[in-house]
Amino acid sequence: MNTPSPWWAPHRHADRRPALMARNRIVAAFRAHFGQADFVEVEAAALQVSPGNEAHLSAFATEALGPDGSRRPLYLHTSPEFACKKLLAAGEERIVSFARVFRNRERGPLHHPEFTMLEWYRAGADYTDLMRDCADLLALAAERAGTRRLQHRGREADPFAAFERITLAEAFAQRAGIDLLATIDRDGRTDRDGLAAAVARSGLRVAEDDTWGDLFSRVLVAQIEPHLGLGRPTILYEYPVSEAALARPSPRDPRVAERFELYACGVELANAFGELTDAEEQRRRFASEMAEKARVYGDTYPIDEDFLAALAVMPEASGIALGLDRLVMLATGAPRIEDVIWTPVAGDPA
Repeated sequence: MNTPSPWWAPHRHADRRPALMARNRIVAAFRAHFGQADFVEVEAAALQVSPGNEAHLSAFATEALGPDGSRRPLYLHTSPEFACKKLLAAGEERIVSFARVFRNRERGPLHHPEFTMLEWYRAGADYTDLMRDCADLLALAAERAGTRRLQHRGREADPFAAFERITLAEAFAQRAGIDLLATIDRDGRTDRDGLAAAVARSGLRVAEDDTWGDLFSRVLVAQIEPHLGLGRPTILYEYPVSEAALARPSPRDPRVAERFELYACGVELANAFGELTDAEEQRRRFASEMAEKARVYGDTYPIDEDFLAALAVMPEASGIALGLDRLVMLATGAPRIEDVIWTPVAGDPA
């Protein structure tokens, strides 16, 4: 078996360089776009007391050594979200961050352990405003890459077309024949057995130890996501409250939350929330997420008490995280995320 050339081999760099230069043009255009819209660019510290409290995110752990030799555990952040929300609490109203973030257990064509997360927040704005932001950015990325189409592994999407918008309930009904909301009560409690029976009828496997969340994710990955963002980008919105740990419940239906994800070419690009500002409810959700993490992975992360204190005074806001590298991939037609990262992390790309 031939050993692949390192990314810095001159011939390989020459192949990657057009996409990397397109990346630079896209980043410059995005910075100008946000500047013209009166956003303040901020930098979040990568070292945090908590990397985030989502059950299935794995972080890189380290420790800080004090002058006296004392040791304090710290983590490389998986997102600048907690820091950005503290800045909203401090009084900033429109902020944007081009953050280097770190996620363990992730490497493959669409995943890299260190990548760039573009996050922006609007105080006093509805999360539908972020949908319009996404439309502007996808069109701008395509323009700077010199293309009219987003592409990934034989799939295409028109970034200039009106986005498809579909709720999770609609997607489950159309693609899997499942009445998702029938398995959630008005207090957000989920009916595991009811969803299990529906999932089995749809043709997917069901294990005895599957939780409601496991079953939800299996349907989403197998029967929903492959159909999203084909021909034009898709907004998938109104996630169940149990699948939106940092989003506020919808005033229209308390079973669902103000969360959406953006897809193009079957690839998830962004995750957005109408932000939850109830600190006690956020604490309860974090505890639930960490209980699930302990069940699945055998470990947990600490809760950032400073974040919860800031959340109590944070204004109503909406925020979004967009995978910049993935968007550059689609705009340049690159097959792998490492093709659009200037200096990939050493190791087997898998």
